[in-house]
Amino acid sequence: MKITSTSCICPVLVCLCFVQRCYGTTHHGSIRGTRNQTKHIEGETEVHHRPKRGWVWNQFFVLEEHMGPDPQYVGKLHSNSDKGDGSVKYILTGEGAGTIFIIDDTTGDIHSTKSLDREQKTHYVLHAQAIDRRTNKPLEPESEFIIKVQDINDNAPKFTDGPYIVTVPEMSDMGTSVLQVTATDADDPTYGNSARVVYSILQGQPYFSVDPKTGVIRTALHNMDREAREHYSVVIQAKDMAGQVGGLSGSTTVNITLTDVNDNPPRFPQKHYQLYVPESAQVGSAVGKIKANDADTGSNADMTYSIINGDGVGIFSISTDKETREGILSLKKPLNYEKKKSYTLNIEGANTHLDFRFSHLGPFKDATMLKIIVGDVDEPPLFSMPSYVMEVYENAKIGTVVGTVLAQDPDSANSLVRYFIDYNAEDDRFFNIDANTGTIKTTKVLDREETPWYNITVAASENDNPSLLSHVTVGIRVLDVNDNPPELAREYDIVVCENSKPGQVIHTISATDKDDFANGPRFNFFLDEHLSINPNFTLKDNEAAAPSPSGFVHAREMGACGPAMPKPSCPRLV
Repeated sequence: MKITSTSCICPVLVCLCFVQRCYGTTHHGSIRGTRNQTKHIEGETEVHHRPKRGWVWNQFFVLEEHMGPDPQYVGKLHSNSDKGDGSVKYILTGEGAGTIFIIDDTTGDIHSTKSLDREQKTHYVLHAQAIDRRTNKPLEPESEFIIKVQDINDNAPKFTDGPYIVTVPEMSDMGTSVLQVTATDADDPTYGNSARVVYSILQGQPYFSVDPKTGVIRTALHNMDREAREHYSVVIQAKDMAGQVGGLSGSTTVNITLTDVNDNPPRFPQKHYQLYVPESAQVGSAVGKIKANDADTGSNADMTYSIINGDGVGIFSISTDKETREGILSLKKPLNYEKKKSYTLNIEGANTHLDFRFSHLGPFKDATMLKIIVGDVDEPPLFSMPSYVMEVYENAKIGTVVGTVLAQDPDSANSLVRYFIDYNAEDDRFFNIDANTGTIKTTKVLDREETPWYNITVAASENDNPSLLSHVTVGIRVLDVNDNPPELAREYDIVVCENSKPGQVIHTISATDKDDFANGPRFNFFLDEHLSINPNFTLKDNEAAAPSPSGFVHAREMGACGPAMPKPSCPRLV
């Protein structure tokens, strides 16, 4: 402290500040007094301007975390009025006065009795007063001053947000920013290097680096490949004292995962495949699967399959299962071992989501050859026609041949075939079939007028494998013969008026025939010669009445309506 020459005019109370520094550097903040102020500006001479009476001192400092056996000396209050005879009494009040800070009321020496923690409380505000011990009158007015807790490096840097989980795309350029970590130090950032943190990497080299000042983690290698290694555990250290020896440190773990990009094309494990498909496979069914491998994941591994050429392009189709990324081979047309025993397909698998940054690693597709072997299956007999229609005349003798069906074994073995009619238990059996030749014959006399059409089912099986059956429908039409006489459509009761004229049509009669049209009308009408004929009437064919055959009854001469019948009211004949 410097005191100007003018300050010698009046006695003053001088506060002596004995400040202990860790590094020997004096630090002064703003000083407040009751009636005056003292300021220290860096680079300028410290000057105090005082009136005749007043308190003048700098801030007091006390080191935190003092662990010595004796109270820590803080500083000294002294008044120019103090002649050393004990007549001046120094009084200390305010924060911590009497508990943390004690003062020798005779010498003005201030001590700290407890270990202080700057991180809990940075400074204490107290009040000092000098009084006359005999009269208790103040020699100086009560004035406020500050004791500042001086920081020591007692706090290690801490990462409050760790551990970290972060991702970075594989194949990123060297120096790509991954994450910025930040450590905090509870020590005083304005004093020394106690809170000056420097970052370094303890684990994770040579793959990653960290900026010592900013804590930014970056990739340190070119073209880091996820397929070679996906996960990295990086340990970052933060050390205070600017990284110098003796500084305190803390660390955190950063778990880094390389995310996938489409840098791997699909590849078929083999260039040639073989697939067995039985000829009995159903059209539309899946007959096989094929898969190309892609080291990428997610959408980067999505692909589609296609048949690019081969003699089976029209027989087979391929689709893509999006869940399993497999190519599903399906049958478009029936297979026939006896006609073609194998097919060849060229199949391509191609990525659907391309990343043009890595096009130089392509092409992002691959092809393979698939040979399909058609398997021979013991198939049931095959009829020569999908259905048959046959004809037989009614009234034909039992055992009359109706027709013949033909079935053959489609397999190369060409086994013999046996036939039978598949009857229901309740069916009347009008036909039978020769088991060896397939010839169908009648077993009963047929009547077209009762049943004009029969539908039967013929089955064929192989002698070597009776369980393999095939069926065909046979329709049998019964042909008509003229085996039914015509009959009058109904019974007729004819009434004729007595005044009917000769030749006048008095009634029309009709006849029917159960036989087919070819064996039915037209009919000839005549009076039965074996019965007595009434000479008064004649019967004549109606030549124009087709297809409903009829005959006219004519009156020959006037006659009575009947020997015992009353006269009817006859309509007028036109």
